[in-house]
Amino acid sequence: MSDKPISELFSNGRKPLLSFEFFPPRDDAAMANLHTNAEALLAAKPDFVTCTYGAGGSTREKTLEVCGILRDKGFSPVMPHLSCVGHSQLELETIAREWYNAGYRNIMALRGDPPRGFSQFRPQPDGFSHAYELVTFLKNRYPDFCLGVAGFPETHPESVSEEADIRHLKAKVDAGACFVTTQLFFDNKYYFDYVERCRKAGITQPILPGLLPVISFKQVQRMCSICKVELPKELAKQLEDAGDDHEAAEQVGIRWAAKQIEGLLKKDVPGIHLYILNKSKAALSQELIRFFADR
Repeated sequence: MSDKPISELFSNGRKPLLSFEFFPPRDDAAMANLHTNAEALLAAKPDFVTCTYGAGGSTREKTLEVCGILRDKGFSPVMPHLSCVGHSQLELETIAREWYNAGYRNIMALRGDPPRGFSQFRPQPDGFSHAYELVTFLKNRYPDFCLGVAGFPETHPESVSEEADIRHLKAKVDAGACFVTTQLFFDNKYYFDYVERCRKAGITQPILPGLLPVISFKQVQRMCSICKVELPKELAKQLEDAGDDHEAAEQVGIRWAAKQIEGLLKKDVPGIHLYILNKSKAALSQELIRFFADR
């Protein structure tokens, strides 16, 4: 049985959409936790879920395994990520065919980050350097794939300018991407400014805001450093005041995410994508889930 294209969810008038991002666990204990949390997260009735893909295909089999687990538990559609890192065109064709034959019709097409230990992206000799090339490649071979791509409200860390960043996104959607999911951000002004710039550039596809409910000060500092994302002073202070109290820090993250969601939904965004880090507590908190109760 094949998944429904996510593009249909955006066009059927059901708003706001809710989606979760999972990642392949590193060990058996983490896999057991994923099973438990995934079962709990079904209660939120997300419209779709995604699963990340390790650099250089390091979690390729795990990605497919987790996608299968999510399907078996009742999530649908399930959207695997696929990146260019470390893959030739033949390898990408093999992976795409495997996923297509397994009934997946949605893929998050990414260039991907450099593998650990490398500071710059290096394509394989017969690989791709940009996500738009992967989108073109997949669409040419499987036209009924619904492809999502990444957007960067505070610009990609390697981008030379905001204008160049928008040009890269335009190339991806012109190649056939159906929708955009943004990198995490903690100040909604970046999302709204980004959408305005995208629309001026002729990008009409839905742009789904990606939010991270923070669980610790260290975690968010690390992520902001990697992604080149601004950490608002007010949020930093609240997390710093929470100190080593994990419960207090989680509540800070939930309240901040709830404030972001409320502000975003007031402006009629197409939905919310939550980077849940395979955890269920924040995603199922009443502060967050209340926004999606009447869909």
